[in-house]
Amino acid sequence: MSSSTRPPFVLAATGVLYALLALVFCAGGAVLLWRDGSAYYLIAGIGLLLCAGLVWRGRAAALQVAAALLLGTVAWSVWEVQFDWWQLLPRIDVWFGLAAWLLMPTVRRRLGAAGPHGGKFLWGALAASALVGLFSLSKDYDTLDGALPARADAAVSSPSKDWPAYGGSAAGTRYTAADQITPANVKDLKLAWTFHTGDFKGPDDPGEIANEVTPLKANGKLYMCTPHNVVIALDPDTGSEIWRFDPHINRKAKEYQHMICRGVAYHDATVAGSATADATRAAAAAACPRRIYAPTADATIVAINADNGQPCTFFGTQGAIDLKVGQGKVALGVLNPTSPPLVTARVLVAAASVTDNDSTDEPSGVVRGYDIDSGKLLWNWDSGNPDETAPLPPGRTYVRNSPNMWSVASADEALGLVYLPMGNQTPDIWGGNRIPDGERFNSAIVALDLATGRVRWVYQTVHHDLWDMDIGGQPSLVDLDTPRGKVPALIASTKRGDLYVLDRRDGTLVVPAPEQPVPQGAAEGDHTSPTQPFSALSYKPERKLEERDMWGTSPIDQMVCRIVFKGLRYEGIFTPPSEQGSIVYPGNYGVFDWGGVAIDPLRQVLVANPNYMAFVSRLHRRDTIEVKGGSGTEQGLQPMTGTPYAVDLHPLLSPFGIPCQAPPWGYMTAVDLTTMQKVWTRKNGTVRDSAPLPIPMPLGVPSLGGPMVTGGGVAFMSATLDSYLRAYDVRTGHKLWEARLPAGGQATPMSYVSDKTGKQYVVVMAGGHGSLGTRMGDSLVAYALPDGSAPRGAQR
Repeated sequence: MSSSTRPPFVLAATGVLYALLALVFCAGGAVLLWRDGSAYYLIAGIGLLLCAGLVWRGRAAALQVAAALLLGTVAWSVWEVQFDWWQLLPRIDVWFGLAAWLLMPTVRRRLGAAGPHGGKFLWGALAASALVGLFSLSKDYDTLDGALPARADAAVSSPSKDWPAYGGSAAGTRYTAADQITPANVKDLKLAWTFHTGDFKGPDDPGEIANEVTPLKANGKLYMCTPHNVVIALDPDTGSEIWRFDPHINRKAKEYQHMICRGVAYHDATVAGSATADATRAAAAAACPRRIYAPTADATIVAINADNGQPCTFFGTQGAIDLKVGQGKVALGVLNPTSPPLVTARVLVAAASVTDNDSTDEPSGVVRGYDIDSGKLLWNWDSGNPDETAPLPPGRTYVRNSPNMWSVASADEALGLVYLPMGNQTPDIWGGNRIPDGERFNSAIVALDLATGRVRWVYQTVHHDLWDMDIGGQPSLVDLDTPRGKVPALIASTKRGDLYVLDRRDGTLVVPAPEQPVPQGAAEGDHTSPTQPFSALSYKPERKLEERDMWGTSPIDQMVCRIVFKGLRYEGIFTPPSEQGSIVYPGNYGVFDWGGVAIDPLRQVLVANPNYMAFVSRLHRRDTIEVKGGSGTEQGLQPMTGTPYAVDLHPLLSPFGIPCQAPPWGYMTAVDLTTMQKVWTRKNGTVRDSAPLPIPMPLGVPSLGGPMVTGGGVAFMSATLDSYLRAYDVRTGHKLWEARLPAGGQATPMSYVSDKTGKQYVVVMAGGHGSLGTRMGDSLVAYALPDGSAPRGAQR
């Protein structure tokens, strides 16, 4: 073919396509190289441009250039990520397709490479890359394949097979002694019943409306709440509704940051330790012997007769306590208890979340202890004024914007202590004007005297937190077997990924957490701590993110992600927020969030669901941007009124909405608490419900919610972005069973034994999560073994 002859259409079209792609890679590669990134994309672009010219001219040499490009790409990819299939695929897929197209007979013939030996070099390159792909499918760099040693049975300290508290008990272990379901028979679980709450997102609700509830089982009933704080009692064997209580909260709540109810609390006033001869208590017990205490988005705690759903009018004011009392001005929805209060024999401990990153003039983070029967205020602990715990007198207000507790507390009533997982003084991302007294309580575990509210000890997990790395999960209390005997311990899971193991009597460390230097250089007017405590038991990322960790569906968006990565500030964990934009890794959702961890106290094993998603925080000077409050979410542009900056918070995503960071993003894992060593770790979940095509690729996806473990040695988990409830062998981590849920399962499962039949049920809320984009619904689903298939005796 002469240079003056117009090429056949197939070659012309191919040449133009290759040239356009070449220009994209050349331009992007040049930018990446200018940002001190990899030279590969620029070199590949030049090579593709050469190939395009040869194709246009009908030269067979195009096949050799394409082969060299493909082989070079494969070699470079293996050098970067070894034989990791899910990282090799987006590096090679486009190049493989471009090369294969040139070997199509109609193209190859016009390139002068017809015949059985035409393009053999390119055929060899395709075969070599295919072999690399096949070999990589046999490699697994992400699984820790171990097993917990078998241990002799021990006496069950709490034989109850109900689920009377949010975390199973006030210890927050998310464990049930029920042992009917075992690794041997869990595969036989079947859907037992489904209950529909009828509570759906309305037109005036915020974007972050979510069904995160963990039901309770007590008093022969199941108790749950909906996102709009409707409390419902169900029959545990059939799922049929017994009663319903609607507090009629404000429904015009589009500017609320959350519309969530994670659970309710239960109290039986007739049990030992609660009932007394006191006339007032006796009258309360007679009127409402068993009660549900439920939070509402209108900042109240309501008391409901657990038997019939009627208000317990003796409690507070006509059955409710108002958390806005003593707060001064409180805009609607700014003070919002999304988690249940803590019930003890005599004291109800209540707190609330505030709107994150909205302003420096938020309600106080005060935590209050109320008389369990009357609702009378017994004490108030305000982290901005920590030493004055006597009830606040009329006319005074709590310290504005002091650090708050938005999650669930735990209690050891034998020690007389309540344990608070503290959040931060808002805003989270800039702290130049924080309250001096409150600084020591941000992102800390605080132990209060249950009777007085006085601080007994404090352990801070992040100093001067500028990353929203607070303690989202309920602290778990467990008596650990150690070489020096039983140690009453507390295990706190954190967003940063460290697990802090403390002696719950005095807050001393059981597992070391030495201070280590961290990146410096805060935004103007702020500062950073020179060091942070790093626990020896940790799921923080094992290494810093690197350019080679950037991902995508193709080389194009992967290149764009590399450009974005190289343009952001990043020096590892605790890189300070900046106007340049800083990578927050682990991200704002955390390695561990409000789902916490689950602990089998007999097997001495901890089960958890760590997540790894990088976020970006970018500060904007207030005089350069205008933003209003009430975003209805914790992502996007947040005003931080009262500081010099607004902040934009978002996941690190490619132009196609795919995470820039390579998978896996979510796991299930276990720790042997006798050795504090990780036993097994496995990828958890698929992209079936979050990818453009519903293909269940097992990448390991993020989860929001927590695991639950049973006496039968099975762990259940539902919180992944795909709509499944899964069961895992506690000893080995092998997935034993899964069931498709009708909607997103961003909640923590629970389990109980029927009082009537002795059958064990596993129950989870499948209602979806607005911010995560999972399928919304209203289904509470229960699973059980078919009749006759349960073992007669306990099995471990």
